[in-house]
Amino acid sequence: MTHRAVSQAVARADTDIQRRRLLLGAGLLAGLASVGGLAGPAHAQANLSAADRALVQQAQTYLQGLTAAQGAFVETGPNNVTRQGSFSLLRPGKMRFEYTNPAGLVVVSDGYNVKRYDPRLNSFQQVPLSRTPLSVFLARNVRLDQGVRIDSVNRMAGGAFSITARDSRRPNDGQVVLTFAGSPLRLTEWTITDAQGARTRTQLTSLQPASNLSARLFQLTDPTRRPGRN
Repeated sequence: MTHRAVSQAVARADTDIQRRRLLLGAGLLAGLASVGGLAGPAHAQANLSAADRALVQQAQTYLQGLTAAQGAFVETGPNNVTRQGSFSLLRPGKMRFEYTNPAGLVVVSDGYNVKRYDPRLNSFQQVPLSRTPLSVFLARNVRLDQGVRIDSVNRMAGGAFSITARDSRRPNDGQVVLTFAGSPLRLTEWTITDAQGARTRTQLTSLQPASNLSARLFQLTDPTRRPGRN
């Protein structure tokens, strides 16, 4: 392998690490966004019954209508490590995750880039929104009927249901299970399983429509950059 090839491989690995860190426990619907792809509706839902497809359509309509919201979440990671925080959402393009545990951790999408600041490590990272899974959910149009391989739809008590999905282009990269309450319809939690089988569960302890969200919520400058530093 040439020096240039090694450098490119290292650069790709660094980018992947940044993306994982940016979205580590990163609040609302990152799991949903991670299953976006390019296949058509027939491929995506060929194994589903008409009743299953109707539930998927209900979920898609609900998520498409979730344009401005605020709430709180609790995440449990593979090692039973718990993270808590609040989020603000303003589609298209904007989202903010603030953590109370660990305190000070912030992840912001400003419509162009996703930025992460961790005061414990005094580290700041950013990648283009288009190169993160959040770009799918934060787009103007959320689609579950194309670009997603839906493996199953499971019904539960009280009208609740879950949708198990994965990226149709990279089915071995993992899956996400989205769980909805049925009356009224609302997203209650999701569980992401990565390619290594590690699971992260995110429970929404509150989720409410919001109005008049300040533009400042979706701005994050690099706190580690000193004045005059290039």
